[in-house]
Amino acid sequence: MYTSILRCFLATRKRASVVVLFWVLLAGLLAQLAPDLTSVQDNTTANLPPAASDSMRARDLVREEFPGQDALPAVIVVRGPDGDRERTAQAVERITSALAGPDRPRQVTGVVSAAGNPRAAEGLVSGDGGTQLLLVPVEGSPSDESFRTAVGKVRELARDQADGAEVAVTGPAGIATDTVAVFSQGDRILLLATVLLVLVLLFAIYRSPLLALIPLLAAGVAMRVSETLGALMADAGWFGISSQTASIMTVLLFGVGTDYALIITARYREALLDEPDRHRAMQTAMRGVGETVLASASTVVLAMFALLVAVSPSLRGFGPYLALGVAVMALVAFTFVPAVVLLLGRSVFWPGGVRKAAERSRGGSLWRYVADLVTRAPVKVTGAVLAVLVAMGAGLAGYQQSFDFVSGFRVDTESEHGRTLVRDAFGPGALAPVTVLVRGGDDLRATDAPAHIAGSLARVDGVADVGERPQLSRDGHTASFQVVLDQDPYSPGALDAVEPLRKSAQTAAERAGVTDAEALVGGETAQTADIRSALDRDTVWILALVLAVVTGVLALLLRSLLAPVYLVVTLVLSFVATMGATTFVTVTVLGDDGIGNRVTAYVFVFLVALGVDYNIFIMSRFKEEARVAQAAPALKAAVTRTGGVVSSAGLILAATFAVLMTQPIRELFQFGFAMAFGILLDTFVIRPLLVPSLVRLLGDRALWPTRMSHPGRSGGNPATAHAAPTAGGRA
Repeated sequence: MYTSILRCFLATRKRASVVVLFWVLLAGLLAQLAPDLTSVQDNTTANLPPAASDSMRARDLVREEFPGQDALPAVIVVRGPDGDRERTAQAVERITSALAGPDRPRQVTGVVSAAGNPRAAEGLVSGDGGTQLLLVPVEGSPSDESFRTAVGKVRELARDQADGAEVAVTGPAGIATDTVAVFSQGDRILLLATVLLVLVLLFAIYRSPLLALIPLLAAGVAMRVSETLGALMADAGWFGISSQTASIMTVLLFGVGTDYALIITARYREALLDEPDRHRAMQTAMRGVGETVLASASTVVLAMFALLVAVSPSLRGFGPYLALGVAVMALVAFTFVPAVVLLLGRSVFWPGGVRKAAERSRGGSLWRYVADLVTRAPVKVTGAVLAVLVAMGAGLAGYQQSFDFVSGFRVDTESEHGRTLVRDAFGPGALAPVTVLVRGGDDLRATDAPAHIAGSLARVDGVADVGERPQLSRDGHTASFQVVLDQDPYSPGALDAVEPLRKSAQTAAERAGVTDAEALVGGETAQTADIRSALDRDTVWILALVLAVVTGVLALLLRSLLAPVYLVVTLVLSFVATMGATTFVTVTVLGDDGIGNRVTAYVFVFLVALGVDYNIFIMSRFKEEARVAQAAPALKAAVTRTGGVVSSAGLILAATFAVLMTQPIRELFQFGFAMAFGILLDTFVIRPLLVPSLVRLLGDRALWPTRMSHPGRSGGNPATAHAAPTAGGRA
């Protein structure tokens, strides 16, 4: 059936033209129908905890019992010249008047300051009086341009009224606005840098301008189709797309698309050694790589769908869009790439020519040396590689996670500067106080329960201050306490304090006689604590499911039970070594606060799903060679024939992920570094050295229970095996 499909698409120049025209028309049609991708991106939900978590229940309770107070607050920090109290107070008074006047943005629902509400001075004026805060609630979603425009107007009004005082707008609204701006800065150079880098590498590999452009053209078509389909699906509510997901999709498609194009064109060049007819040679090549590319794409797609088991929106929403992109890229690789190559004819190999291009497919002297090494000294090679991997993994001694997104900006932002001013003047916890809610069946206004609860909260370790007057709902059944911690709201210690605060409020309410008492903790710290708990749970499930997916695909492809076991072990070792190296470089050397909280899960999914590709390529070629040669010569042939193309593919894939290191966000920098390092490790250490050495040590049992045939048992000479792939036109 597959042969019939290949003949249908690739048998003639006319049919190849139809294939190319189909993809061009499809991309154009979808572009007319779909909304712009940026218009459907949701950067808010992706950074929230699961909807059923306690902090989200607390948010819903605030919206229900304290209407209007769920607006995201912008915090304006004002500090007079040299901390002058008088100049600070005057600036606050002018800013308060401006934000209460007719020129304020319509999304601003009010302003709370010492100038407008003297009773609030206790929490808004620093001890020396030189710094003051203004709280400005802003309605709307940070993903909406109108919200960000409103925050920008608040900043403009505050600066205009400062009159020499230092002013910075921070808080949740300011941070969210700066986050979107930072992402947009990075997106401007990401695509251009990726395209230029891949083009340079492809030209160096192919030495042919047209052949170098084909993978880029294919990736561009796949990206356009994927983006428009994704925008349509996101607009219909099928799944969400964040700016971070869109950035990673760009490099993923160019990297994976180039890999597939390299594998296909390499086998096409090899087929041309024995089959002068280009159309038949392409069909031979596609039969040779079809199962391999399908297994590779299936592994990545299934690994992306494995993220659907996650309860964290940041992980769960990550998979479907990327799975769509890889699936589209695989279809483009199977159809568009060979069709374009055939349409370009012999000119695709200009200026070197067909014969020179075909000869390069035999494998270079470097890979013949590597093949000889792993077959001659597998024990020494295995021991050396394992020692290197263990040394790299030792970097995990400095591993720690960071949940402070703002500290991960690699550019200066106003919100980060404002946070520094708040921390210096009011203490680290003042920027994002914790909200403790207690709801009961009684009217709390008629009891002394609020005082008992406030006193109990003040005695919890890590609490710096508790507001003396809790806010009560209109019916009196819900009390809201503002708790300031003595440490950074996103630090591990602050996150650990959330549950003790909840238990303390719950116990105090019950002891005070509140019937049906329930305590909830909300705010930035509580939401981050719930994100941490969800990610801890999700990481375990994702690791198990992705490993099961990879094992299953390998078992089906290789028809083996043993091979998937040792291949998966090599992937896990590669991951551990990669995270050790990433931790050492980014945390120990560069001084990052920690590894971004989602980076570890992302790296595992991508590194295992993409790293297994190279195992698939070499093992499927080994299985193919083993049909006509003994195990050792078959292994040497597989290493020699796949070495050049797979190392080129790995180099390009690593380079595309390395482009993410140009992004001004810590998580993307760390993810890009880890992926580039891990892919290079897989490409130049795991695949050519460790895997072949293990196969050599296992010998005839390498594909157990599949039995390898041994034609020409008396010969078994490597030269025979090297010639075998081209016999009978097989590439």
